[in-house]
Amino acid sequence: MSLKTKLLLLVTVSITASVGAVAWLIEERAHEAFRQVEQDRTSALVNQFRREFEHEGEEITRGVEAIAGSDVMLRTVTELANGAEYANYVNEAASHATAQRLDFLDLIAPDGAIISSAHWPARFGYKQRWFLDRPAPLPQQAFLKHIETPQGSVLAMICLRPVRVHGLSFYLIGGRKLDAVVQSLSAPAGLRVSIFSAPEQGPGELLGPARESFGSAKAMALIQKVLEQRNESSTTVDSGPASGQEEIVHAIPLPGYTDRVPAVLLVANSLEQELLLEKRIRNISLMIAGVGVFIGVVVSGIVTARFSRPIRTLAQAATEIGQGNWNVRVETSGKDEIGKLAVAFNQMTEELMGQRERLVQSERVAAWRELARRLAHELKNPLFPLQITVENLLRARQNSPEMFDEVFRESTTTLLAEIANLKTIIGRFSDFSKMPAPQLQAVDLNEIVRSVAQLFQAQLNREPARIKPALHLGDVPQVNADPVLLRRVIENLVLNAIDAMPKGGTLTFLTTTADRSAVFELSDTGDGLTPEECERLFTPYYTTKQHGTGLGLAIVQSVVSDHGGKISVSSKKDQGTTFHVELPVFSDASTVEFGSGKD
Repeated sequence: MSLKTKLLLLVTVSITASVGAVAWLIEERAHEAFRQVEQDRTSALVNQFRREFEHEGEEITRGVEAIAGSDVMLRTVTELANGAEYANYVNEAASHATAQRLDFLDLIAPDGAIISSAHWPARFGYKQRWFLDRPAPLPQQAFLKHIETPQGSVLAMICLRPVRVHGLSFYLIGGRKLDAVVQSLSAPAGLRVSIFSAPEQGPGELLGPARESFGSAKAMALIQKVLEQRNESSTTVDSGPASGQEEIVHAIPLPGYTDRVPAVLLVANSLEQELLLEKRIRNISLMIAGVGVFIGVVVSGIVTARFSRPIRTLAQAATEIGQGNWNVRVETSGKDEIGKLAVAFNQMTEELMGQRERLVQSERVAAWRELARRLAHELKNPLFPLQITVENLLRARQNSPEMFDEVFRESTTTLLAEIANLKTIIGRFSDFSKMPAPQLQAVDLNEIVRSVAQLFQAQLNREPARIKPALHLGDVPQVNADPVLLRRVIENLVLNAIDAMPKGGTLTFLTTTADRSAVFELSDTGDGLTPEECERLFTPYYTTKQHGTGLGLAIVQSVVSDHGGKISVSSKKDQGTTFHVELPVFSDASTVEFGSGKD
């Protein structure tokens, strides 16, 4: 990815992220504001309901207390206490309920039997002991309770008052349906209210004009949660598939005579306005982001082109220097940082050229010195035995003429061996100085490995330091190599491995493929090498042997490099050594390319 593209991408991401962050903050603040307004509206409606609830309760309480304190009721209770028949007063409650506008009114005997019922006269004589079995004192305020009627259970707000005569307590239970309280609530726009009635027996039902909209499964789950936990809760539900809008539903438990919740107040607040505002914020943000990105891309394109052009010129100049063109120069236009960088680049190039010439001279001198030192060292070793042999011949000629022939024969054998050693040393230096160019062709790597292993079979089996060969040859393709030079590489590696195992061991030959290359590995179980020795192992004239020129592995590395391959070594002290050689797979194109390069 170019610098210009990176800068354009950076500007685009920065503008988009900035606009997105601002839009997110605005949307969050708007969301918080709407939630606060929603809570305020819900609290206001709940407070209104509670005021209406308390007002209705006070009216019911006053009505029941007025009936309980009336002369008619006191006279009736007195007659009942004196033994009058209950059946004579079956219709007594109806007139009192009508006078006080009560939907329900029961006159209860001290034992809980119903004497008179305004809403259900047929329940005369039925026992109603739910308030008598409670050990706590009777409540003074009105409360919610489900009242049984001929039409079923009805949620009502009722008041309970005792009427005491001659030591006996008769009871008045009067109240009204809760529907009237719900109908009296004036909910503002966007708010809906309903009450869920939860009788002790049978299914519950929704009361109020908005009861149809609270019938979703999510709202019913919220109601069930409030009934079980007796705590206020809220959730977000869909207001209906037709409208496709959402609303927050608050569920508030309403207290009853016992700890059980008889009803739940439901207040729904529509989120339509909030969702429309959030959508509008998102649309405006997207529009601003699009315009900002477009302008940013245009401006940044102009700016980045001005900066990237000289940088690209510097990069091209650096590439040419890397390819060997040390005469490249960069135009220095301007006095800004880019212009100063161009001036510094030209100065660096001039200094590099001077250092390169000095380095070449130093390396040339060092190479000749090292060659002279190594050649003198290698030639000195066989020259000393030659000198000793010639001196022995002279002494034998002067001191023991009769034994001269025997000494001459022994000396000539030594002379010939050391001369042959000299020829070998000179031949190795000659080979290293002029390696022949490889004649590449398709070569079967496994076949060469097998032939080399067979060649050294006798030497490997030599006692007492017997070496066991192990061949693990995989299915590898033909490699692009010179068979003579490749064979020489493997032979050199095998000889090094044999020298590394003077006490015997195992020599493992392995071939495999990896990344379009054929791989040859040779592992021994010898003494191994230190990390420092591994780093210097392919350096010319470096050797870990007592007798060696240090050119064998340098020649191996040179041959592998001429084949376009790689060689490496891995070893641990006292754990053996492994040479890893990678060679290119044979193809007609590679042969032609190599040949054209050499020509």
